[in-house]
Order: sequence, then C-alpha cells, then structure tokens
Amino acid sequence: MKLNILFFSALFLILSCKDSPKKDNKIQEKTQEKTKKSPVVKVVDTTSNMMFFKGGMILIGSENGGSNEAPVFETQVASFHLDKNLVSVADFRKFVEATHYKTEADKFGDSGVFSFDQAQWKLLKGANWEYPLGETKPKSLDNHPVTHVSWNDAEAYSSWIGKRLPTEFEYEFAAKNGGNYIYPWGNTVLKDGNYMANVWQGFSVQERTAKDGFLLTSPIGYYGEAPAGLTDMVGNVWQWTESVYTSYPGNPNPEPIKQNIRTTRGGSFMFDQALEKSFTTTFRAKNSTDTSLFNLGFRCAK
Repeated sequence: MKLNILFFSALFLILSCKDSPKKDNKIQEKTQEKTKKSPVVKVVDTTSNMMFFKGGMILIGSENGGSNEAPVFETQVASFHLDKNLVSVADFRKFVEATHYKTEADKFGDSGVFSFDQAQWKLLKGANWEYPLGETKPKSLDNHPVTHVSWNDAEAYSSWIGKRLPTEFEYEFAAKNGGNYIYPWGNTVLKDGNYMANVWQGFSVQERTAKDGFLLTSPIGYYGEAPAGLTDMVGNVWQWTESVYTSYPGNPNPEPIKQNIRTTRGGSFMFDQALEKSFTTTFRAKNSTDTSLFNLGFRCAK
C-alpha cells in the first residue's frame, strides 16, 4: 500500500494560511442568527443509539480557518439521523465475524502509523483494526474507536448495518448543534479549564503530552456529550464522510475534483500544526478511499 500524502497536506495546510480578516457584518449577523437556533434532537431508540437532527439552513465554513474552509456560504441540510458515538472496535468485530470481511489494511498487509520516535509516517506491517500498532503490540480495546479502516471499509460496514456515512455538511450541522459553534461544546477549546475532547497538547511531536489523559485513542464518550447529545465529534480520530472532496463555491483556487478523494472531519489525538483550529467544527481534510491510518475512523448516518 502506498501511504497517501494527502494526509500530510491536511496536517500542514494551515501553515500556508495567515489568519483571515474578521467576518464582515453580514456574515456576523447570519452567524448570530444561526447560533440562536437549536436543532430538534432526540434519541431515536435505545437500540440504534442515533440522534435525530431536524434539518435547516446553516452556514458552512469559516473565514478564520484554512483556505479550504472559505468562503463561508449558506446551504440547506435535510433532516437526518447520526450515530451518537463513533463505531467502536467491538462494533467492527461483530461485522468482521458475521461477514468474514477483510479490510484493505489486511489485504495490503500494512497500514499508516506515525512513528513518534522518528517523527514520520510509516507503513507498518501487520497494523490493522485489531492491532493498531502492529502484531507485536497489544490488541485494540473494544470500547475505543475502530481505526485502520479505509473509506471503502467504512462504506462496507455502514451498508451491512443498514446505514451510510454522513455527508460533510451533515457532519458540520451536527457538530455545530445546528447553529454556529466553533467547537461542538462552545466557542473555546477548553471549558471551565477542562479538556472536552481527546486533543493534542504541545507544539511538535517531540513535545507531545497527555494533559487530556491520553496520548493515543481514548474510550468512546469519555469526555461526555455535546449539547446535541453526540460524543467525540472532534478529536480522538478523524472521521470519514460520504462526500467527495471539493473546494467551496467561490474559492479563488479550486482544487481538481477526484472521485476517489473523500473529505474527513474532526481532527484526532494526533498533533496538527493547525493546533486548536484542527478541532473546530469547520476544519477539513481529505484522503483517498483506500487509505487507512491509526487515527482515522468513522460513524454512521441515515
């Protein structure tokens, strides 16, 4: 398997972008209007453990983030359901045992893992959803998010369980709680001095710390629920979306559209030079549909 360099471009995207000017008055007015609105949210049923979002108009993007988050535009999102939680290792094991599914990491015989000692990405032989750091290291924990799953793997699981992957606009609608939250829990990275997600601390891989409690993945739901009732919408692991990666309407430097490049959202436990901006509700990255990494997972929608 060729380790896809798109992940690197997502990690360092922010370096090429100076902070943009503050939104103009019209965008500020729209933002304030959207923030006042709350989505209609409920647990659909205790077996599916999904949340219902009554759709509506929402502002997508940010003028203060990376260049691929701009310009801000308004769009309609239809009503949808979204998994309360990320798909867990235990969830994925049921799928593999029921279908004898073989992930792309298993087919390739390796998957992407970042070596903190060498400060670089590597294709690690034997790394997969069950052994995230390779066969010589401990197995993944059942209550942690499944990783080393490609977009194709996530699609296969979603189809098997009768669901689908969320679009990136559905993700943003849910993460913003139907309004315009910068983070799923509010507008500051810390809340009352507490970490609200499994996010990185430090300014380089050599300075990594675990002030939030975890160096790698954390148990699903460990940091509690956002106002919309969802857990781990940012941090912990990147999340695949259904959406083909495209530049936003009006972007002065639109990127070529490729069907095998999909949008990922949410950031992860992994260091990103975008710092706290990589955990905002608008931050975007991309990867090819056959790429699997030790900090990339998913949740389902319908």
